[in-house]
Amino acid sequence: MVTPGRPVKDIEINSNTSLEKIFEELSQSGGFESVNLSDGLNILSEMITDPKCLRFVSFVGAVVSTGLRGIIKDMMKNKWFDVAITTCGALDHDIARHFSNYKEGSFTMDDGELADQNIHRLGNVLVPMDSYGPLIEEKMQSFLEEEYQKGVKEMSTAQICKMIGKNLGENSFLYWAYKNNINVIVPGIMDGAVGSQIWLFSQKHSDFKLNLAEDANLLSGLIFKAEKSGALMLGGGISKHHTLWWNQYREGLDYAFYITTAQEFDGSLSGALVREAISWGKVTQRARQATLHAEVTTILPFIYAALLAKLKK
Repeated sequence: MVTPGRPVKDIEINSNTSLEKIFEELSQSGGFESVNLSDGLNILSEMITDPKCLRFVSFVGAVVSTGLRGIIKDMMKNKWFDVAITTCGALDHDIARHFSNYKEGSFTMDDGELADQNIHRLGNVLVPMDSYGPLIEEKMQSFLEEEYQKGVKEMSTAQICKMIGKNLGENSFLYWAYKNNINVIVPGIMDGAVGSQIWLFSQKHSDFKLNLAEDANLLSGLIFKAEKSGALMLGGGISKHHTLWWNQYREGLDYAFYITTAQEFDGSLSGALVREAISWGKVTQRARQATLHAEVTTILPFIYAALLAKLKK
């Protein structure tokens, strides 16, 4: 038998209404995605303040090319998470934007003209070639050579990320992850500029090895000891799946909030709602969980601001 919930309440906002109060209003509005947004804020608040919880954040690399890099950096600075799982592009963009600048563009620019000017387009972000490939090659070869000369002949992706972070500065999310001992793991690290530079380095130094199994050892050591676990998942793909995959070994996440623009009707992992993961044992049946369909660079700054206010209390 279906039991109706509370009456739908009109949202009431005036010039003095705080952002946190707006999220409270959304929780009773019955307004499609707005309820998921409000639920997500509460899930994150509980997850971050739960002392028994191993906290994950996963995100796609593309967002680091945008100003959202600042929010990701601040979340690392705040020590809200214990593990970050991302794609190689996040490392590429963090290095590139530390040492250079990307430019504003638009989705409708002429890509042929951009190619003639040696400019890459990532959505509405413009990436000058000099700010990307050659720069990342120079920096990565230098970073790796320095470690190699110290006798380091084998590295996991978590160790690669710590190496990069210690060579960057305070505007970098990798720097703050390194500073606060947050493990950043990149399961698909070969799919990007940093990964290519690791391969090129190994061609010149045949005794240097990339050890992905060591990342698995690190994750298993954390997962098997965790009393609870939770995750904020920004976008889909391998970063989302790797987070879910490893948490199945402790019977699933206890907290899960997923933000996506993908839809579930093509059967993709990126489109799959968090509740689908319950059937795989990647999220517990009793978990606090929500999926929000929204574009993350638009919505996460508001969630972050509301979280700051909520956690301050």
